[in-house]
Amino acid sequence: MPSPIEHLRKAPIHVTVTGAAGQIGYSLLFRIASGELCGPDQPVVLHLLEIEPAMHALEGVVMELEDCAFPLIARLEPTSRLESAFVDASLVFLVGSIPRKAGMERSDLLSINGGIFKPQGRAISEHAASNVRILVVGNPCNTNCLIARSNAPDIPDDRWFAMTRLDENRAKFQLARKAGVSVGEVSNVAIWGNHSSTQFPDFENALIAHEPVPGVITDRGWLENSFIETVQKRGATVIEARGASSAASAANAAIDSMRSILEPTNASDWCSLGVCSHGEYGIAEGLQFGFPVRSDAESVSIVEGLSHSAFAVEKIRLSERELLTEKAEVAALL
Repeated sequence: MPSPIEHLRKAPIHVTVTGAAGQIGYSLLFRIASGELCGPDQPVVLHLLEIEPAMHALEGVVMELEDCAFPLIARLEPTSRLESAFVDASLVFLVGSIPRKAGMERSDLLSINGGIFKPQGRAISEHAASNVRILVVGNPCNTNCLIARSNAPDIPDDRWFAMTRLDENRAKFQLARKAGVSVGEVSNVAIWGNHSSTQFPDFENALIAHEPVPGVITDRGWLENSFIETVQKRGATVIEARGASSAASAANAAIDSMRSILEPTNASDWCSLGVCSHGEYGIAEGLQFGFPVRSDAESVSIVEGLSHSAFAVEKIRLSERELLTEKAEVAALL
């Protein structure tokens, strides 16, 4: 059993969070500082990046973190400068992005966010630690991740991840409620493709109490329609009800995602992340695509050999086509 002061002997891990004063960043920081991400005896240096107009709000966030007196915080580094935000960072959460506003075309959103993620990719490449892992949370996260990754030539493509875990968590709850079981009974849920309304939450390969979902939930119409639509549109539904986008659930999924990268995956399960395709399942190479993955704590690999019905294949291809369109729209940024 570790000594109560063991953490004082450990070198701190540098963790960077962008958009640190935003809703997701605010929900995320206190969980990292409490040890939920790196463990109860691992000190952290928190690098908090914000745009200049939000630095005053970030000052308030820093004061709150200080007032919590978290023993695991070795240092807080608030900044608006890219060249200092990623210095020695081993774990990076790219949260800050420009949300889509009324009347804004998706191509406009991609272009604006490209102006954020292109220089961030370069800064990570130049300043981060050699073992860095990067999770892109800010939407459209798959293509934002592609942009940042393409501008970080010194970082292997298997260090980059787009967050599809929120969709996985949403899907697990919907399946559990329909089957009348606890969420802990649901496993092997994969989100294929884009974190958008084209994503495919794969019920065909998912399990409930170790049994295939279609054998437990026999209402195929519900699975192919209501279930998929609920997961795909959950973000918009939250905004309509709450008046703001998902924050606490997104931060929770970000923690889940990074831990699933750093910790070994249960051999009988998998999780969902947007990773760089190398042609697996026939998906176009280079896309940041949602796949079922496993980690051995050193690297993350795509689960291969899963089968799909014609229905599922068409859904997956639809999301691939959307990501290819997005890639074409940001080609100048890659």
